[in-house]
This record gives sequence, structure tokens and C-alpha cells, in this order.
Amino acid sequence: MIPVTKPFLPPQQIYQSYLDGIWKRNWLTNMGPLASDLELRLKEFLKVDHLLFVTNGTVALQMAIKALDLKGEIITTPFSFVATTSSIVWEGCTPIFVDIDPKSLNIDAAKIEAAITEHTSAILATHVYGNPCDVEKIEQIAKKHNLKVIYDAAHAFGVEVNGKSIFEYGDISTCSLHATKLYHSIEGGLLITKDPVLLKKLASVRNFGISGFESFDELGLNGKNSEFHAAMGLANLKYIEEISKKRKALTARYDDKLKNLKARRPIWHVDSENNAAYYPIIFESEELMLECKEHLQLNEIGTRRYFYPSLATALPYLESQHFPITDDIAKRVLCLPLFYDLTIEEVDMICRLLLRIQNN
Repeated sequence: MIPVTKPFLPPQQIYQSYLDGIWKRNWLTNMGPLASDLELRLKEFLKVDHLLFVTNGTVALQMAIKALDLKGEIITTPFSFVATTSSIVWEGCTPIFVDIDPKSLNIDAAKIEAAITEHTSAILATHVYGNPCDVEKIEQIAKKHNLKVIYDAAHAFGVEVNGKSIFEYGDISTCSLHATKLYHSIEGGLLITKDPVLLKKLASVRNFGISGFESFDELGLNGKNSEFHAAMGLANLKYIEEISKKRKALTARYDDKLKNLKARRPIWHVDSENNAAYYPIIFESEELMLECKEHLQLNEIGTRRYFYPSLATALPYLESQHFPITDDIAKRVLCLPLFYDLTIEEVDMICRLLLRIQNN
């Protein structure tokens, strides 16, 4: 069986060396030395000034909404993982969907202003598959209407725009370090902001709003992560360049072998490089996509309809809405296997099977 994704694991002895230190110190959580070291190393690697390591990407989104004190409506995309929308609802705000751009698959910045009302407090946009949103246009809109901006950058680890980390855009960017991601700490997430005052508030929110042994500054939650997860993050960071190089080579192989497939790739941001977090293809029709998906499954090859269905139609706690481009793309998109241990030979086999179905 070839799964659609498979977590990278470092050599066991490297992870064990970190565990030996945990056992020696007997410090398991509450921002221990490994979690603190991981934050410092990630700031250096990502070239950002302020970063927090938290429980997961969903908690990061919830903390971002809480720290910015958002109320009312938040403009967002219906083409994303459910956490983007559920975090808005969980924090007592109302998601207002805007259709996506058919090329990038990100929220269509040209349609955002039409969705702004007197109740709008922020824009929460996803860098879909790691592909940067139109961050310049979104920033202009936010400044014009005095809105906050959060980026769900769950897929965008290591992505840069014009040589600058994608995490530097917006008031807050969040990232997921879940085991399925390009870089992971088993479970984990990141919060990045340029504002040191906002960083201090986020750090307080992460630790229950505690300001001292017997005092509290604000409403908080337990967003801290453990030393065991930080250990995996530190171990994996040693291999991130090797991981990226391999995944980009596999992506290039797919591109070459599938150039005659009746499908297309999302158009990547012109000033950015694909981080090879996923390999999505958009088939000419849903029928062809389903036929290819079934044929690959019969050959024990996993795929994922990521993202399907549209969040605007799928969630039982929201009134169903239809957006023509999102609805159309969601029906035709399919993610193919992409992970470090995948071989060139396996990619070639997957491509042969897809082309065989198309040509039958």
C-alpha cells in the first residue's frame, strides 16, 4: 500500500538522545528547555523575530482570534481544512465566505471588499497547499477598512515571498506541525507575529492567562506543548533541507510524467517557490477524477480529495451556501502521494496508472 502521506521519522537514536535528557531533567511540559530551544531554532531557520510553539495548528488559530479580540464577522475561504472555519465559530465569530481564485485556489482578493460590512473585524485567509495568497492586495484592503489579518499557513512551512518568510505577513500567521505535514513535531503548531506586544499577549493566553503564582491577566487556555513533541521537532529540523530536496524532486517527477494528463496544477505565486507540501491536481471532470481515484485505490495507492466538500456546504452548524468556483474545484481536485520515503519508481508507477485510465 502506498499511502497519500507518511510522516518522516528521524533515526531513532537521535530522538532517544533527546528523551534521555528529558528523563534526566524530569521536566516534561510547561515550556521546558527543549520547547524553548525549538522556538529559538525555528526563529533562526524561518528568519522571523517572534514565534511561539503551541499545542497544534487549530489551537493556534483560536489563540490568534482571541488575542486580537475579534468580534462579529471574519471573512474567510470555503476551500480549506475545517479548522479554519471551526476556529472562527468556536471563538463566537461568524465566518463570511468569499469564493476562491480558480488559478491559485486561494481566497480571491478581488472579491473580499464586496463581503465587508460594518460587522467585519478581520480576514482569515489560507495559503492553500502552501501557495501564498495575494498578501499585498489583502494588506491594502485590511488597511483601508481597518481590519485585522490572520493567515492560516498550516501548509506553508518554509515558504517565502520575495525572500521574506510568508509568516511575516498579516497580524498573526499560524502553522501546523502535525505528523502529516512537511515538517512536524508529531502534534504541534506555531504562532508568528511581528508585534512584540501581541506576542506577549499570545504567550499569556498560551498559559491560562497566568501572570504570577496567584494572579491572572486575562482569559487564557492551555496551549503549551510538551518536551516530547519538542524533541521530535528538534530531531526533524536536522533533516528539513534533505526532506525538502527529496519532496521537490518527486514533485518535479510528477510534473514531467503527468504533463499529458487531462488535469492541471494550481498556479503558484510568481514570487515564491513551491515547498512541495502536497501534490494536488485538478482534473478536467469529476468523472475522470473519480475513475482515476478508484483505479489507484484498486492498485493500493492512496489519494485524498483535499479539500472536499466545500466548507460552505459541509458544516452542520452553518447554513449551506454555494460558491461556483469553490464547488467546481472541490469536485475535481485530488492529492496524490507525496512523502519523503516515496520513490521515483513509485511515482512513475502512479503516473502510468493515471495515464492508462485516461487513454482507455
